[in-house]
Amino acid sequence: MIQQFSRRRFLHVAAGAAGLAVTASRAQAQAYPARPINMVVPVSAGGTMDTIARIVAERMRPTLGQPVVIENVTGASGTIAVGQVARASPDGYTLSYGAWATHVVNGAIYKLNYDALNDFEPVALTASSAWLVAAKSAVPANNLQELIDWLRAHPDVTCGTSGAGGPGHVAGVLFQKLTGTRFQFVPYRGVAPAMQDLVAGTIDILIADPITGIPQFRAGKIKVYAVTAKARRPAAPEIPTVDEAGLPGLYMAPWHGIWAPKGTPKPIIDVLNKSIVEGLADPAAQQRLSDLGADVPPREQQTPEAFGAYHKAEIEKWWPIIKETGIKPGG
Repeated sequence: MIQQFSRRRFLHVAAGAAGLAVTASRAQAQAYPARPINMVVPVSAGGTMDTIARIVAERMRPTLGQPVVIENVTGASGTIAVGQVARASPDGYTLSYGAWATHVVNGAIYKLNYDALNDFEPVALTASSAWLVAAKSAVPANNLQELIDWLRAHPDVTCGTSGAGGPGHVAGVLFQKLTGTRFQFVPYRGVAPAMQDLVAGTIDILIADPITGIPQFRAGKIKVYAVTAKARRPAAPEIPTVDEAGLPGLYMAPWHGIWAPKGTPKPIIDVLNKSIVEGLADPAAQQRLSDLGADVPPREQQTPEAFGAYHKAEIEKWWPIIKETGIKPGG
């Protein structure tokens, strides 16, 4: 009898403690945010990624009632910035603004002191940017299938990249795997100088970002065969998808997202997600992102759950491909 009473009392106390914890979590979320939020961006100020992060932060403020302050933390390909957030208090006041490069690629190349997937709570996917399969104007191919045939007949072709491990390099490796082609990669310090050489005819092909590639395509200085996504880009609807062009699976759409430290209460995650989704629903914000070559993901892809599943799927897809390239830290 005494044992039964003690057990009932223990369960009653435990249930009460759990109830208090839930109540405290809800109260914390109701009071959140009570001060400015710090969002750590892993690149220097002024570039495209930083600019997009600032647009997102600006649009979060009306819903949150507090500013989201950008902190640029550079070095070690973004691992310093991401690691800083991994070690931060899970109270919703420190966030990681990151990208495919920082939260997928780095995990395949670097020995990290954090887990790129499991040390964070996904908040929202904020932007994506499908790239373009392009060639110099002198290439005789007029569609993607003709380009593949031409590449198979010319194994000495050169393909520019924005550097080892960059989107163009990794997508180029996937292109080779899917088509059985071979070409020589030529690394540059970014897409812009690679595009200059493509226009000049110094290199033959390039998988390029849209903000660099579309103006040259519209000017008739390069050929563009497909966009590396399942849907056409709103900014260039005349360019077919790789599916339409006959090469399904060649998907490369580097993306941005926001994470919180592991253990951040779900009610706080939900508050943050709401501020992002509502902010990015603004047509003016969408236009600003489009001007930077980025698209706002569909609303169903912006939930924390959808973003977490997508992040996991991207790691499972790209890590084997990246590791196969033999890319080492620093190049």
